[in-house]
Amino acid sequence: MLGSGGREHALAWKLAQSRLLSAGEGTLYAAPGNPGMAQHAQLVQLDAADHDAVAKFCTEKTIGLVVVGPEAPLVNGLADSLRAQGIAVFGPSKAAAQLEGSKAFTKELCDRAGIPTAGYLRAKSLAEALDGLSRFSPPYVLKADGLAAGKGVVIAENRAEAEAALADMFGGAFGKAGAEVVIEEFLEGEEASFFVLTDGATIMPIGTAQDHKRVGDGDSGPNTGGMGAYSPAPVLTPLLQGEVIERIIAPTVRTLADEGTPYSGVLYCGLMLTGEGPKLIEYNCRFGDPECQPLMLRFEGDLGDYMLACAQSSLSSLKPPRLSDDTALTVVMAARGYPGTPEKGGAIGGIEEAEKDGAKVFHAGTGLNSEGALIATGGRVLNVTAKGHNVREAQAAAYAAVDRIDFPSGFCRRDIGYREVAREMETQGND
Repeated sequence: MLGSGGREHALAWKLAQSRLLSAGEGTLYAAPGNPGMAQHAQLVQLDAADHDAVAKFCTEKTIGLVVVGPEAPLVNGLADSLRAQGIAVFGPSKAAAQLEGSKAFTKELCDRAGIPTAGYLRAKSLAEALDGLSRFSPPYVLKADGLAAGKGVVIAENRAEAEAALADMFGGAFGKAGAEVVIEEFLEGEEASFFVLTDGATIMPIGTAQDHKRVGDGDSGPNTGGMGAYSPAPVLTPLLQGEVIERIIAPTVRTLADEGTPYSGVLYCGLMLTGEGPKLIEYNCRFGDPECQPLMLRFEGDLGDYMLACAQSSLSSLKPPRLSDDTALTVVMAARGYPGTPEKGGAIGGIEEAEKDGAKVFHAGTGLNSEGALIATGGRVLNVTAKGHNVREAQAAAYAAVDRIDFPSGFCRRDIGYREVAREMETQGND
C-alpha cells in the first residue's frame, strides 16, 4: 500500500482482513504509512516518486500486489513502471490516469464519447481565459487543469472575482497545475459521487457517497480536500445509478479501451444531479478522501480479491461485492488553520475511547513525537467514522466518538450529512 492518509488507512484496515493475508503467509506493507496504519501493516520508507526503488523493494519482497492510494504517483506513471517489471498493480496507467491529471483531457473525452457534462473552454494563457469569460454567465467555474491537491477549483461570483482568480492561476498559485485552465458552465443541482471498479472491460459498482468540501458548517468558507462524507447517497437512486453507468461510466471505459489506453482500478465519478439528469463534474483515478472511509466501513467483500482481479483483468470472474445496508459517516478532524497553514504538533488522545462503541478512527495526518506520543502533522488529521441504520444514527454515532477525542488544537464541522438528515426528518414527519 502506497500512501499515508486517511484513505490509505481505511484501505489498509480492509486489506488486512483479506484472505490474501489472513493465512499468515502474506505481509501487508505500507509506504510510508502513518501511526494508525502501523496497527495493520509493516511501515517502510519508500518514495513513490522513485519508481526504481519501489520496483526493487517489490521484487526483493516478492510483492503480489501494489495498491497505489493517492493520485500523483498514478498520474506520474508509477503503475506503468511496476507493470513493466511484471508487478501487479491496482491503479490505472499514466495515460488513463489523465482522467484526473488533466481536466481538459476529460472534457475532450466527453466530447468524443457524447458524455453529458458542463459546457467548457480550455485556455492556455491569461489573455485567452479573459477573452473566453464572455462566453459564460456568473457564477464562473474555474479549474486549474492539473493536479492541485483538491484545491484547484474556484467558483467566482462575478467577473472581477473571476479575473482575479485567473490571474492567480496563471501567476503560479497552483504551480504547474495552473499552466492551463478550464472554464466551465455552472451547473445547478446536488453533488454526489459514484464509485466503480473496472479492469478495462468489466464495470462493477461499489457504492455512492456525498462529500462536504467547504470548511465551515452550512457549506461556508473556503474549499478543502473534504471535511466529511457519508455513504450511501440516497439521492443517487438505483435508477440514476443505472443512467450514470449507461451514459457516463460505460462510454468512458469503452472509449479509453478503444483508444488503446484501457482503464484499470477504481473510477471515482463526481456528478451533479441536474434537472436534465446526471452530468459529469470530474473523474478521480483513486478512491476519494474522505469518501473511501465510509465506503470501506460498508464494504463486506474481500477487498484484496477485487483489487487483484482488477490488476489481472479477471473482474468478470467475481460476483459484485456486498455492501452493508447501514449508512456510514465520517467526520474529518482538522488542525487549526486548515485549509490555510495548519497548526502542527498538537497532542492527540482518546482514540481508544472514541472507538469503544464500534466507531473507527482513521489516521490522516498524524505522527509520533520524540517521546512516542501521537501528534498532528498535517491539515486533515483524523477521520472519525461510524455506522447507523440511517444518516441521523450514523451522524450521532460519529459525533459521539468525536467528542471522546482529546485534540485541543483541532476542529471539525458539526453538520456532516445535514442535507440527508433534513430529508429523513421530513420523510418521518410525513409518515
